Order: sequence, then structure tokens, then C-alpha cells
Amino acid sequence: MPQDIVIRRERPDQPEVVELLRALDDYLASLYPPEANHILDVASLSLPEVRFFVARQAGVRGGKAVGTAAVRLMPGEPATSGKRYGEVKRMYVDPQVRGQRLGVALLEQLEGALRDERIGMALLETGRDQTEAVRLYERCGYVPRGAFGGYPDNGLSVFYGKRLGD
Repeated sequence: MPQDIVIRRERPDQPEVVELLRALDDYLASLYPPEANHILDVASLSLPEVRFFVARQAGVRGGKAVGTAAVRLMPGEPATSGKRYGEVKRMYVDPQVRGQRLGVALLEQLEGALRDERIGMALLETGRDQTEAVRLYERCGYVPRGAFGGYPDNGLSVFYGKRLGD
């Protein structure tokens, strides 16, 4: 990750962050029908069980927002053998700064937040047509798994998980 990028926990309702989230929404809408997009809105990203992070270019006045990532703390369920987990949500990197391992850094930030909460498992749902995201998750140690969290196994979604420790 470039040295001029800083990742920290922030509020998702800032105008420039909302613009990044809107860009992600537009991208997802270009790939999938509305019922296949499982998006947390800004209000949901502000809930106490969500840890929301923003990546900013430090050298730009005010620190331009260039990436987002969130993790939602979830209770155990049958699909996780009753174990609590963190669900990765709203991963997005501005296309102008891609290729600098910012996605990896955002995932590491989320995983660190989960470890701080003593949660040993990260799960995610992504779309099968998001090949860059799938490659990122696999490179970072996420392995395919079954559906969880009430998501439908609709053929458009793929599910991944990663153990973060005990």
C-alpha cells in the first residue's frame, strides 16, 4: 500500500464517502438485478455492530476518500456452527488508485478489527461476475464456502470465509 494512504474508522455519511458508496452501487447495478444486490445503506453502515473504514490519500487536502470497507459483527447461526463472525461488506477502491494493494490493506484492517473483537471468522458474499473481487479474496486466503446469513444461493452469489484464529 502506498505511504500516502491512511485507513481509519470513520462515519459513512460524509458526502465524499457517500459518493464512493454510490459508485459501488452503480457498478453492482450494472452487473446484477436489484434483488441480487445485498447492499447495506448508509444508515445500516452507521449501526453499532458495524465497523466502517475509509482509505484516504494523505497528501491531498483534507485527505481524499479513495476506498471503503466495512465489517458487520454477527451472532452465531447454524451455517457457522453457532460461532460469531464478521461479515465483510462495502469493499470498494476508486478505480484511479487500484493496483496499489489498497484492497488488501482494507481487508487487513477489517480482519484486525475482528481480532480486536475476539471474532475468529470473516465471511463474505460477493457476486460471481466481480472477478477482481473474487481474485482479491482468494489471494488473501478466503476459501469458498456455503451460503450463510440468510443469503439465497441464487447462482449469482459466491460465498467465502477465512479463519482468523481461535
